[in-house]
Amino acid sequence: MASIPDRNLFLQIAEEFGTPVYVYHAEKIISQYQRLKKAFAACNHRIFYAAKALTNLQILKLMRELGAGVDCSSIFEARLARLAGFEPHEILYTSNGIHFSEISEAKEMGIHINIDSLSNLEKFGKTFGGSYPVGIRLRPNILAGGNLKISTGHEKSKFGISVQQVEEILKLQEKYKMVIHTLHIHTGSEIKDVSVFIKGLQILFDLIPSFPHIKHIDIGGGMKVKYQPEDTETDIEGLGKAVSEAVSAYNKKKSAPLEIWMEPGKFLVSEAGFFITEVNVLKPTASANFASVNSGFNHLIRPMFYDAYHTIENISNPNGPLKNYVVTGNICETDNFAWDRPLNEIRESDYLIFHNAGAYGFEMASNFNSRLRPAEVLLRDGLPTLIRRRENVEDLLRTQLDL
Repeated sequence: MASIPDRNLFLQIAEEFGTPVYVYHAEKIISQYQRLKKAFAACNHRIFYAAKALTNLQILKLMRELGAGVDCSSIFEARLARLAGFEPHEILYTSNGIHFSEISEAKEMGIHINIDSLSNLEKFGKTFGGSYPVGIRLRPNILAGGNLKISTGHEKSKFGISVQQVEEILKLQEKYKMVIHTLHIHTGSEIKDVSVFIKGLQILFDLIPSFPHIKHIDIGGGMKVKYQPEDTETDIEGLGKAVSEAVSAYNKKKSAPLEIWMEPGKFLVSEAGFFITEVNVLKPTASANFASVNSGFNHLIRPMFYDAYHTIENISNPNGPLKNYVVTGNICETDNFAWDRPLNEIRESDYLIFHNAGAYGFEMASNFNSRLRPAEVLLRDGLPTLIRRRENVEDLLRTQLDL
């Protein structure tokens, strides 16, 4: 397992590149990928990195170097994947609620496509018939992850075509002689229970006889990582064993073995990411000690959007006495990162580092309050390299027109 970089290295990065800054530990990404490959070694599988977690081109290039494909949630992510060097057959496109023109472009690019609605499936059939193999994303009506914001497989979710509408899918398959070669599900995020994946897998197994061209079963992603030491993460080794056994048993009934696809995002990059901020102001009150940093939900929105927990460490004063703080941002909204969090004594200009910031950190960043998005640094073999410069005022004006 890759170890966490030394705090002195983070201090060096903060001084060299300024703050706020995102830092990605390449060795941790590599370790997570290798762990996943090893866990699923017993079955024929393919890993598509879910690019929506972190799309920086250098991260995409690292994933390709490791042997991963890439899962894209928009045609623009697919274009980035091509710029990063992925070949069309290494790219998987699964989006929802999109205009059919995106799907048409994906087809012209020659990449794998999963279709999310009956409407677009019919448009695809009318336009391309059986000339281009396609996958479908199904909604299995499983509540996974325990939070409706991160669960995407339950009956009221906008994602996928309900398994209750399979007959309508089959009618379109027959009407347009479509070649449906992939069945896909993705039930959500933060899934601790391995049985959730197996339940979804069994639903797909039951449907396969109705789809004569099936070659791939896509189990999506959603593996849980640890945000706190006491958290329970997905048992990746147990998941790989359970999926391999289920697929092996099913393959004995088929002449052509199935290939299992998966789309991990957070699992690969979350724990590899660190976000370094600087304390602007200390504001002690009768009810709380506020420590305001030079960031906010414009850079890391997960604590406000999902009530997500991120470990915070004072790397400038690691041996200071513990005190409780409200760590808050500098945005003109309530943007508290943590309430009553025990931290080593904080002083103005100290550097605070947020752990587990690799997934959906920079990726969900904005220019709210006309503030600039931070820099990104890749740390590999102990050497930090700038992979995205900090924005400047000219970047805010770049797309605006002076009338």
